[in-house]
Amino acid sequence: MNSISVEPGESAAKRIEREIRKAIITLELRPGLPLSEKELAERYGVSRQPVREAFINLARAGLVEIFPRSGTVVAKISIERMLEARFIRESLEVAVVRRACERFDARVRNRIDYLLDVQEVAAEGRRHYEFQRADELFHSALAEGAGCPSAWTVIGDIKAHMDRVCHLTLPADSALPGLIAQHRAIVAAIDRRDAEAAEAELRRHLGVILAALPAVEAAHREIFA
Repeated sequence: MNSISVEPGESAAKRIEREIRKAIITLELRPGLPLSEKELAERYGVSRQPVREAFINLARAGLVEIFPRSGTVVAKISIERMLEARFIRESLEVAVVRRACERFDARVRNRIDYLLDVQEVAAEGRRHYEFQRADELFHSALAEGAGCPSAWTVIGDIKAHMDRVCHLTLPADSALPGLIAQHRAIVAAIDRRDAEAAEAELRRHLGVILAALPAVEAAHREIFA
């Protein structure tokens, strides 16, 4: 039985959903893999009901597919869905950084420095999931500091389709420090209250995944829809 972390106020179904989502994003559970309610319930030491509820929520997010009388499988990566997610994310985050240039919570600004330091340590250790998690917290902090944390909640619901491709690029990417430098450039523009520069730096940062996409798809055709 695997132990799972518990966050305050989480139901069993939400905990299981979070763990399965993580396993899907990190490709521990590969696209196309059949999922068993019984096996996952035993793995996490719960009844089958929380696993069933987790499957329903993950299906809504497009991360698994449920076939009546056939079972549940990890959804393959959809380029169309990923590009749609990227468009929505970029549209919202551009608005976030422009608003951040008008006002930004000083307490959150201090936390951002800490998150960037955490990301540097993760990059040095080639701890890719930790690097991704620090990346998420950085972008979440931008939205919080700008006074619109709900924007990241919306982004978080759709960005998993980008995250799987991001995870494929990180192990082969020797330029992790460059991604952190892009984060620092975004923050520096916000500090200067330069909305045009902040938007340009953000677009450049989010464009990295598009540049890598053709090579990633060619190398892993079996996991793309």
